[in-house]
Amino acid sequence: MSVFNLSNAIMGSGILGLAYAMSNTGIVLFVFLLASIGLLSSYSIHLLLKCSGVVGIRAYEQLGQRAFGSCGKILAALIITVHNIGAMSSYLYIIKSELPLVIQTFQGLTKNSGAWYLDGNVLIIIVSITIILPLALMKHLGYLGYTSGFSLTCMVFFLCSVIYKRTVISCPFQPLNTTLTVYTNGHNETMSEDEDVCTAKIFTINSQTAYSIPIVAFAFVCHPEVLPIYTELRRATKSRMQNVANVSIFAMFVMYLLTAIFGYLTFYGNVESEMLHTYSKVDPLDTLMLCVRLAVLVAVTLTVPVVLFPIRRAIQQLIFPGKDFRWWRHIVIAICLLVAVNILVIFVPSIRDIFGVIGATSAPSLIFILPSIFYIRIVPNEKEPLFSRSKIQAALFASLGFIFMIMSLTFIIVDWVTTGKSSAGGH
Repeated sequence: MSVFNLSNAIMGSGILGLAYAMSNTGIVLFVFLLASIGLLSSYSIHLLLKCSGVVGIRAYEQLGQRAFGSCGKILAALIITVHNIGAMSSYLYIIKSELPLVIQTFQGLTKNSGAWYLDGNVLIIIVSITIILPLALMKHLGYLGYTSGFSLTCMVFFLCSVIYKRTVISCPFQPLNTTLTVYTNGHNETMSEDEDVCTAKIFTINSQTAYSIPIVAFAFVCHPEVLPIYTELRRATKSRMQNVANVSIFAMFVMYLLTAIFGYLTFYGNVESEMLHTYSKVDPLDTLMLCVRLAVLVAVTLTVPVVLFPIRRAIQQLIFPGKDFRWWRHIVIAICLLVAVNILVIFVPSIRDIFGVIGATSAPSLIFILPSIFYIRIVPNEKEPLFSRSKIQAALFASLGFIFMIMSLTFIIVDWVTTGKSSAGGH
């Protein structure tokens, strides 16, 4: 159940953006990024568990308090809240964009009739009230292990369908016609040629590469859920929880890699930041992809409650520290969070912006920076001196996170300023 919950926390909406990330980095650079972020995530979980073992604390916010006092506690809680609200928003955004298309296809319609039940904003509110809220009101995260297992099964079906579709269709869109200016015989001439969009790129960098690195980082963040899952693990030990983390990360790495490769080799440069939209352009009434859409919708819907638990815990640690469990508080926080996320999703124009901004800010904080600085501060110098190999590694790890954050944010802001396409839904 712990492997299911952690795997479900790792794999969410990020999987739909990985083929897009590969199209803007090339196969070699993407595989390098994916493997690197996976290994670094495992190492950062090792640092978290070691901190937890030293002080006997199994809450991210309490580790922050132990390391830097109340400022550390507030910082950790805020970053967890921001990241998980971003994750919940991306899941609900998928429901908002995909569920109307599924209902529309069931009705045999080729375009939106304007009915209220085809309004994505109305549908996410209905799903939030009828499915997500009851699951989010469960007292313990461990109870969601069964729904997490079912969610993962849906995503395996999604992967199998992506692989199958590669054997049926390949680069279904017409090549782009581009006009080139060529200098010939002392003067400029214009000539037209088809851009080769049906060739896999081994290595490439373009204006959209700025979104690729945060998308990959976003896809591996599960750190807010690690300590709550560790708390509920039977016969909980550091090595046992590390094994849970390693198995989960490796399984998701394989699924991510296969999804990205087969999705990219199906559409090449035409793949969108939300891959299911690309399939709908080929054949809106495809029965298999309709089932895939349903599976993905079920998977992301069942993941939202798992992501909500750490946010509620962070809020309780901030506002009600040391208070005993109260059902009214448990319910009110869940309702307020769902209301806030629904409002955010209704007004956010593109899922790419969610992936990019959250992946560039909270993801490096949770993967690189916080585990490292907590480790340096919490593990006593008597046990590991400040200039020991382990603490130097942790300091370099934190530095890497700051570099990653600054570079990603800079590239994204430059892209917004120069292209003005942050509101573009797809590319």
